[in-house]
Amino acid sequence: MQHLLLKEQILYLEKQLMTYDYNELNEHLADDFFEYGSSGNIFDNNAQLDAVRDDRTVTNSIKYTVTEFNIKLLASDVVLATYRSLRHNDSKLVLRSSVWKNIQGKWQMIFHQGTPTK
Repeated sequence: MQHLLLKEQILYLEKQLMTYDYNELNEHLADDFFEYGSSGNIFDNNAQLDAVRDDRTVTNSIKYTVTEFNIKLLASDVVLATYRSLRHNDSKLVLRSSVWKNIQGKWQMIFHQGTPTK
């Protein structure tokens, strides 16, 4: 039961970050966060926050569908999440993985990778 609740919580957080809302990113991306994006670019916490702060990203209006969502507990305070996302505007399917760490009682993403599929 505990695992199921954690899975639901992490899925909820993943979907919140897909809104590209500045406050959500600021709260749930760890200070040392980094990402290998599906674009092939590498991003850190500052790059993600700057993009939404400066409104250079238009992804906040893009909708996603998440499927095959699973988590694996790597340590008592570290979770690996894996899933597929389908971006509605262009039907881009991406395999995704995230590492979440419970930092001072709050789950924060420390790593994310998106790998496009053919």
